Amino acid sequence: MNFTNLNCIRSNLNSRFAAPKAWLGIVGLTALLLSGCAITPKDESAAWNADKLYAEAKDELSSGAYDKAAKLFERLEGRAAGTLLGQQAQIDRAYTMYRSGDKAQALSILERFFKLHPTSPAMDYGLYLQGLVNFNDNLGILGNLSRQELSERDQQASRDSYQSFKQLVEQHPQSKYVSDARLRMNYIVNALAAYELHVARYYYRRGAYLASANRAQQAVQEFQQSPSTEEALFLMMQSYDRLGLTQLRDDTERVLRKSFVNSTYLGGTTTAGAGPSKARAWWQFW
Repeated sequence: MNFTNLNCIRSNLNSRFAAPKAWLGIVGLTALLLSGCAITPKDESAAWNADKLYAEAKDELSSGAYDKAAKLFERLEGRAAGTLLGQQAQIDRAYTMYRSGDKAQALSILERFFKLHPTSPAMDYGLYLQGLVNFNDNLGILGNLSRQELSERDQQASRDSYQSFKQLVEQHPQSKYVSDARLRMNYIVNALAAYELHVARYYYRRGAYLASANRAQQAVQEFQQSPSTEEALFLMMQSYDRLGLTQLRDDTERVLRKSFVNSTYLGGTTTAGAGPSKARAWWQFW
């Protein structure tokens, strides 16, 4: 056998099959590079300075593009860390999340802001925004559509809102947000009192008169200046009467007559547990 011819044939075969493999490798690498370019769009904001980034974020916020605004504020927060602009970006991001309806994220950002910047000049606004997030959690459009009273809902958000506004008023008395915070605090107090009264009515209508009297008494003791006090006293009086506690009934009636001389509850036309007429909305206190 001619080994020279055999080696030549073998060489030709290897070259014929190796070429396609090489080309497949090149094509695969090219496709991978192209796909990488396709899924990694150019970040235009990378070339923006801090002022440009902030201006664009504000524009996106004003136009209602909350997702875009939040991302830009977050990017600015990292880029301007340790500066007042970085603090502003963080609190603006909290506001953006609040406007987008993400209450939990907004509160989380604010808590982080308070921990990182306890002496920030924007602390008063941070507290006000924290109170506002929880305040509107109770008073959103869904509540209006369902006709559900604020006093009939879980009150933890209201209490958290009150604490934020209270801290603002006490620690930053000169803040421009104090006046509005005080009005909201007054409303929250009335709402909390109305909630206690709502529960007291619930117990009364179901014949749980001792529980009704105790809950009405709590409303009177904790919220003495609330409009709910008058009905709470009347409900206490009626509950004691149902329980046969005549002394407590008469004592409560004397307090009611002395505190509310012209009380409509003493005219005999009001039924205990019926509830008052519809209260004004919070914005009508302005």
